Amino acid sequence: MSLGNEYLRIILGRFQNVKSLGDKAIDQLSEEELHWTLNEESNSISIIIKHVRGNMVSRWTNFLTTDGEKPNRNREQEFVDSKQSKEELIESWNYGWNVVLEALQQLTEEDLLKQVYIRGEKYFVLDAIEWQLAHYAYHVGQIVYIGKQVKNEEWECISIPKGKSAQYLQEMIKKHSDSSQ
Repeated sequence: MSLGNEYLRIILGRFQNVKSLGDKAIDQLSEEELHWTLNEESNSISIIIKHVRGNMVSRWTNFLTTDGEKPNRNREQEFVDSKQSKEELIESWNYGWNVVLEALQQLTEEDLLKQVYIRGEKYFVLDAIEWQLAHYAYHVGQIVYIGKQVKNEEWECISIPKGKSAQYLQEMIKKHSDSSQ
C-alpha cells in the first residue's frame, strides 16, 4: 500500500459521500421546492445544481491536460434559473458527478504532484482535488440547509438526528466490533 494510492481511495470515497448527502436532500424535495428562493440575492437549489455541474464539467474534463476553466463555460448563465424539471436537474447533477468521479478514478499516485491550471493559475493536482472537494461540500451544505428550511418538520434527517448522538455512537461501536470478530 502506498500513501498516494491510499489518498486516492480515500478522496474518492469523500467525494462519493458528499454526492450522497446531496442526493438524499434532493430526493426529498419537490420540483417547486428545488426552485424556491428566500429572496433575490439567494440561489435556489436548482441554481446551485446548475452551477456545481458547470464547475464539475469545466474542472474535470481533461483534468490533467487543459485549464480547468474551459472557454465554453458560461459561469454567469449558471446563476440564471432555467426552470428545469426535477428529472432534468437530477440528470444534470448526476452528469457532473460522473465527470468528477471518472476523472478521479483515472488518476494515479504519480499524478498527485503534477501541476494543473485553473484560470491560468498553477496548482498541484493534490491541491486542486482538495479545493474542489471543499467547493462541492460547501454547495451541498447549502442544498441541505435550504432543504431543511423548505421542508421544516417534514425534513428527514440525512445524518445523525438531533438528540441521537449517543445512540448513533453506540450503534457504530457495536457495528465495528461485530465486523472485527
